[in-house]
Amino acid sequence: MGGMQKIIIIAGPTAVGKTALSIELAKAIQGEIVSADSRQVYRGLDIGTGKVTAEEMQGVPHHLLDVAEPKEIFSAAEYVEKARAAIAGIAARGRIPIVVGGTGFYIDALIGTTKLPDVAPDKNIRKELAGKSLGELREELERLDPERAQAIDMKNRVRLVRAIEIARTLGKVPKLASEKRYDVLWLGITLPKEELAEKISARLRARAEAGLFEEAERLHAEGLSYERMEELGLEYRYLSRYLAGTITREEMLRELETEIRKYAKRQMTWFKRNKEILWFSPRQAPDVLQRVLKWFSA
Repeated sequence: MGGMQKIIIIAGPTAVGKTALSIELAKAIQGEIVSADSRQVYRGLDIGTGKVTAEEMQGVPHHLLDVAEPKEIFSAAEYVEKARAAIAGIAARGRIPIVVGGTGFYIDALIGTTKLPDVAPDKNIRKELAGKSLGELREELERLDPERAQAIDMKNRVRLVRAIEIARTLGKVPKLASEKRYDVLWLGITLPKEELAEKISARLRARAEAGLFEEAERLHAEGLSYERMEELGLEYRYLSRYLAGTITREEMLRELETEIRKYAKRQMTWFKRNKEILWFSPRQAPDVLQRVLKWFSA
């Protein structure tokens, strides 16, 4: 191929249909998939994260799923290291790396457009921030680094504290565009807001039927604390509240659905800043394939 390693990135919000489309594409072009999802890296977080099943994979190899224990915190830096190794392995086999996911921060770090901050945890800062309310943490982050505040889960204490720690140390999360590692074809999958909201709702109800609550009970029984479930965000945050008895099953589903919709909006905010992304609807699979084939023959 010469020059930089070519990779395809398929980005977009949760529930939009990235998985199905990426598998179709991988089969057509001899590709392998590298997941870019900050929660699907954890073993056992399957139904809640909408992790692709062995059957759905249709024989297409997937990487960066189930690489960490949910009790341990898996960092963006660890993700980048493992994902770059996976991409190198895929390329060495003469196949095409397709990075698929909704965690924009991981994708940008992976390809080198966001430099991961080399900031060690600071005990003093953490001690001081431990005494602050969520609201105070949010205000401080918005003041220090409004861009990171746009994309972060504002209910996740751990991430807020880490972002503040970095912002205080470095001014803000640094952007370095000079480190680009790959020749990237960016594809984005999107749907009109109402249609995406319907898909989010239907998907959540289907997961509830498929054993979402049982999965959470099992994880907790295996030693995943409610506190850690809160940190894992979205589904597991609301499941932990349901299991702890603070909300009913219906309340949990209703509140979670609202939260997933907000999350999808944050994902789109992140990806919309990237002007290189070519946007398609899931129905335009043939157009996506044409675009990819054209790029590889160029």
